[in-house]
Amino acid sequence: MLYDPTRHEALLPIAWDEGRVHRAITHIVDDTERHYSPDRYWPIHPRDAEPDDDPALPATTLYWGACGVIWALHHLQDVGAVQLSRSYVDALDQLLVRNRAWLNPSNGRGVASYLMGDTPIALLAQGLRPSEANADHLADLIAGNLDHPARELMWGAPGTLLAALFLHEHTGDTRWAELFRQTADQLWSQLEWSDEHDCAYWTQDLYGHRSTYLDAVHGFVATALPLIRGRHLLGEPAWAAWQQTIVRTIERTATWHEGQVNWRAWLKLAPGQSPKLLMQFCHGAPGFVICLADLPSAELDPMLIAAGHTVWAAGPLTKGSNLCHGTGGNGYTFLKLYRRTGDTMWLDRARAFAMHGLAQMDADAAKHGHLRYSLWTGDLGFAIYLWHCLHGEAAFPTLDVFYR
Repeated sequence: MLYDPTRHEALLPIAWDEGRVHRAITHIVDDTERHYSPDRYWPIHPRDAEPDDDPALPATTLYWGACGVIWALHHLQDVGAVQLSRSYVDALDQLLVRNRAWLNPSNGRGVASYLMGDTPIALLAQGLRPSEANADHLADLIAGNLDHPARELMWGAPGTLLAALFLHEHTGDTRWAELFRQTADQLWSQLEWSDEHDCAYWTQDLYGHRSTYLDAVHGFVATALPLIRGRHLLGEPAWAAWQQTIVRTIERTATWHEGQVNWRAWLKLAPGQSPKLLMQFCHGAPGFVICLADLPSAELDPMLIAAGHTVWAAGPLTKGSNLCHGTGGNGYTFLKLYRRTGDTMWLDRARAFAMHGLAQMDADAAKHGHLRYSLWTGDLGFAIYLWHCLHGEAAFPTLDVFYR
């Protein structure tokens, strides 16, 4: 089977309700602002707490901490969804210090991380309070991450590749285009070839292990996203080579069953190991559709549409409404396919997942006594998904958009 049905639940038959969706967005933002503390930022949800985390350190990162919450709050205000009661720009300097304390970098390797390090905090500051000194800091972070051995979005050069693209889109400064090309060239030089699968891949040195992830966040397809979106900076010959490589790897690593498709987590398997097939943004078909939906050529379209049907057949995830491994993240599959195909069936499916996610969010808040204050793993990311369902948009937070 292409997914584990025990990780999914039956879709609740809740009719699409624009008024309820608007009220939910307002509630998420109002509740988040009420729970803000300059010392602790926001309460850490039990699902986001790691056993070895220091409880004295607040959650600070873009992925599941204060940086992501502040980005989401200001983004929702920028798009006209809400009006904030205050600006959070003054919190960023201290946030940088506290995030560095959480990282506790012994060799500087984690500092430039896009989802966990300094880079997104400096990016956010550059949008809210630009300065030449901060721009220089960002350039140093991106250049210093070129050789990171992770070669994936969360910690490695693909994440800072995306940061360079956002900065170029925001400012037009040629130094960001040059850093984008340098990073892309470095990643090209690090590609490896699998004779078994007849395609290219990267090896990730991550958390003390060597892996061959294919999926979003840690794998091949997440790196494809900034390359696809920034292809105009690469030049036609370079982009043609990248496109051929991306398409080949995606085609050669797909697992088909009865007209549906998914992708394994890793390219290489140990002897006797079966492919791990999940169905969420970070591992599985949703991330592949989301990361590949802006590919300019159409040869993968039948595969992406089949993947969308697989996500629908699997149903909402049991892990809640969040983006990384929840119902909202999977719902972006449908928004992406709606924007790519124009077929309103996909928008209807996205909205069905939105209503189910609202029920999940309410049940989780009742259980734990408060919302889940994070971007990628909690309710702030889901609020942005709800906004996009209202407007039929498909910009995945901090992957497709950073600066409005």
